Amino acid sequence: MNTITLVKKAKDGDKDALVELIMAQKKDYYKLAFIYMKNKEDALDAMEDMIVILYENIHRLKDEGAFYRWSKTILSNCCKRLLRDKKRVVPLAEIKEDASEVGYGQKDNQIMLDQYLSSLSDKHQEIIKLRYILDLDYQSISDLLKIPLGTVKSRIYTALAHLKKNFGGDRYE
Repeated sequence: MNTITLVKKAKDGDKDALVELIMAQKKDYYKLAFIYMKNKEDALDAMEDMIVILYENIHRLKDEGAFYRWSKTILSNCCKRLLRDKKRVVPLAEIKEDASEVGYGQKDNQIMLDQYLSSLSDKHQEIIKLRYILDLDYQSISDLLKIPLGTVKSRIYTALAHLKKNFGGDRYE
């Protein structure tokens, strides 16, 4: 069944249709949550929260074709809320153990990536992870974060310039 038909059924109260929609993109949801939460358990908690919110609010979705964009925005907001509530610092050891699930590569590269990204502000870390780890296009990032396209481009440019200045210099030109 196509997405729009499933969304219409879910809006009419069909729980199985909502489950089918979620299961069709479960890997993408997990990757997005893992990027924010940095461990499996918290990523799954965020996904649980997203599912509850989707179930309770699916009737509010006006554009059935925008379901996945809408649900990923909800997941992103759930992750941010959980992180804000916990106000926790993720130990590097925890990232090192679980990062292979997202596919960062070798452990040395994982440590370097975390070190480089930690030098950026939270908003710049988020934008770089969405663009280069999840491979989202600029418009998808704009929609997900609910910020203008120009702001996405500006944040990526600023973050890359900072990384280049601090860790690469001119040797990568």
